[in-house]
Amino acid sequence: MFKKPNHFRKRGLIITPQKNLWWMKTHAMTPALERLDGSHCKIYFSGRDDKNRSHIGFAIVDLAHPEIVLQYSSEPVLGLGELGCFDDNGVTPSSIVKVGNKTHLYYIGWNPGSTVRMHLFGGLAISTDNGRSFIRYSRAPILERSRVDPFLNTAPYALFEDGQWSMYYVSCEGWVHKDLPRYNIKYATSQDGLVWERLGHVCIDFASTDENALARPFVIREDGIYKMWFAHKGAEYHMGYAESLDGKLWQRKDDFAGLAPSPPGNWDSDMVEYAAVTLFEGRKIMFYNGNNYGHGGIGLATEE
Repeated sequence: MFKKPNHFRKRGLIITPQKNLWWMKTHAMTPALERLDGSHCKIYFSGRDDKNRSHIGFAIVDLAHPEIVLQYSSEPVLGLGELGCFDDNGVTPSSIVKVGNKTHLYYIGWNPGSTVRMHLFGGLAISTDNGRSFIRYSRAPILERSRVDPFLNTAPYALFEDGQWSMYYVSCEGWVHKDLPRYNIKYATSQDGLVWERLGHVCIDFASTDENALARPFVIREDGIYKMWFAHKGAEYHMGYAESLDGKLWQRKDDFAGLAPSPPGNWDSDMVEYAAVTLFEGRKIMFYNGNNYGHGGIGLATEE
C-alpha cells in the first residue's frame, strides 16, 4: 500500500448553482457518482432553495470530456421529508449503489436542533426507473441513534461486492458545545442493504485533539486495495486519505490524498472536501467541493 501519492490537477468549477432552477438557487454540494452506459456519469448533489433547504438533483457529464455538463435535472429526484421527520429540512446525497434493477440512494437527512445546532442521520431512497425518481425506503433513518452511536450518524457510503454489503459512515463521539460536534468514521455491515449492524468499529480516527471532524467517506477499490478519500478539519476542511487491504483495518496517510487548497482568492482556497472519485481509461477523475461547503459548486480534478 501507499506505493505512490495520488496527484490531481485541478480543472476548475464545472457544476455551478443554476439560479433559474428553484431547487438550486445556491450551492452544489457533496457529489455522489453513478456510472451510466459508455463514458457518461451521473453526478448527484444537493442544491439549496431560497429558504436554504437542500434538495437532491443531478448533472450528467461525459468522462471523456468531464469539464462539460451535458444536462441538469430540472427537478430534484428527492426532496424534503415530512414535517417532523429526520429529513424535513434538507437532503444531501452520500452514495449510490446499483443492485439489479434498483438504484439505492444513501443520503444525509438534515433537521434543526434545539440543545444542539443540528441533527444528521443517514437515510435511504430507492429508484426502480434508473434514477429518474426515488421513493424513501422508510420515513425513519437507516442510521438512527443506537447504544454504540448515541449522537448523530450520517453520510453513509455503501458498497455491494460479491453479494456482501458494507458501509462507512460518520458517527459523532460527542458535542464539545452546541455548535461543535466531534465525529469520526465507522464501519457497518448488512445482509440486504436496508438494515445495518453497527458494532462501533472505528475505521478512521482523529489524528490529534485539534481535529474535530472526519466527514463523508468515499471509497473505491483499485488493484485489490480499498482507497478512501474523506474530509478532515480543525478550523477548515482539507482532503484526507487512507488505504486498506480488507476494508476494515485502515492506514491513514493524508499526504497521499492528492489535492490541497488553492492560493488565496480562489473558490477552493480555504477548503477542499467531499471528494467523489471514479476510474476512467486508466486514470482517476475527482469531483469535489471547495469553500463554504459547495457554495461555488463542484470542481473537477484529474489524475496526473
